[in-house]
Amino acid sequence: MGSDPQQVEAVLRTVAERDVRFIHLWFTDILGQLKSFAINADRLETAFAEGIEFDGSSVTGFNAVEESDMVARPQASTLAVLPWRPNEQAAARLICDISTPTGAPYEGDSRHVLRRAIARAERLGFDGVKLAAELEYYLFAEAGGTKTLDSGGYFDLTTMDAGNDVRRATVLALDQLGVEVSASHHESGPSQHEIAIVSGDLLAAADDIITTRITVKEYALAAGWHATFMPRPLSNENGSGLHLDQILLKDGKNAFAHDGDPTRLSEVGRQFIAGQLRHATELSLLLAQWVNSYKRLVPGYEAPVWVAWSQRNRSAMIRVGGLDRAASGGPRVETRSADPACNPYLALAALLHAGLNGIEHGYELPEPMERNLYHVGGEERRRLGIEQLPENLSDALLQAENSELMLNILGEHMLNRFLELKRNEWEEYRVQVHAWELSRYLPVL
Repeated sequence: MGSDPQQVEAVLRTVAERDVRFIHLWFTDILGQLKSFAINADRLETAFAEGIEFDGSSVTGFNAVEESDMVARPQASTLAVLPWRPNEQAAARLICDISTPTGAPYEGDSRHVLRRAIARAERLGFDGVKLAAELEYYLFAEAGGTKTLDSGGYFDLTTMDAGNDVRRATVLALDQLGVEVSASHHESGPSQHEIAIVSGDLLAAADDIITTRITVKEYALAAGWHATFMPRPLSNENGSGLHLDQILLKDGKNAFAHDGDPTRLSEVGRQFIAGQLRHATELSLLLAQWVNSYKRLVPGYEAPVWVAWSQRNRSAMIRVGGLDRAASGGPRVETRSADPACNPYLALAALLHAGLNGIEHGYELPEPMERNLYHVGGEERRRLGIEQLPENLSDALLQAENSELMLNILGEHMLNRFLELKRNEWEEYRVQVHAWELSRYLPVL
């Protein structure tokens, strides 16, 4: 959890050269919401050496008040000067690992959960995971409302894309923050956008997703708008997804690639996909963690509903790209059921553990489904053995509660807290009377 001394020296030098006065220490709560507190730059050496204590009792999912002392330990490799703050007496961020006062990693720290998944992959002889993530989001005219800014569709530009200049500023800011953006464009919904990022390291990828979310929101706010990563904010439009392209690395090469096979997909790749498919329903709670997430996972709106894989079919939960183009770097496993409001540390840990289970236990991969699964009847799906993802948060909870893999991913401490929060969310939602019910029933019942 400590930082390399040379990196620490480089951080101190940068802070002095860039006139950085405030250091924002970032971490996430159990639900993936960004938390931050600032220290003066003159406390930075102490922060690296000893960490900074804080009260964790008010952080969602952290310890109760009687055991609330936590220590934030900034990681020098994550330094970035915040481009939306002034250049004079500037502000920078450092992402933190969280420990107990004894120095032990806090088992409720999301980064720690992902570190454990990465360590498992390393024990099995893999170098790590290269990840590309596509984050979709909506821009609305104001907070608390859903008034769109344009009527554009997929890849539309100029007058049909009111957010083009703000998206450009966002991408430039991400570049300054060290996030590599591979593409950005207008998405299929009105006022919907996508930013695609790439990273060669899974922990850095989760950090980059968190960084992208706050950057998108900051630049929308500066324009007088509101950005949301809510999975399905508009009833009659596509929801926003988080498509995750994964490449498992071994000896610096793509472990999913096998040029001698007609499909170019190795046995490791097939087992990795099989693992994610077998555990898909029980892990849905980490990829789609909100009540609203399951308003997105419905037929007809480009989001996956069925637990299947394909090479080109986007109605399947997993799509394997790069099979027919040598220049692409070989096969990549694109998991499409996550949404951008998830906790990325937990979601990426879950996908990695599931894939590694497939490799360790030699799971067999079923045949790909190249048909549009929305047009396949229920009886035929049952005959083919195609499961459905949970239909709502309650179903996802039932799957997760009985999952040994969920316990292995999160540990007992975090699993119990996560389940408790999600049960409370479902119960609060379940007893609400919604506008649709009033509109439909009040006049006639």
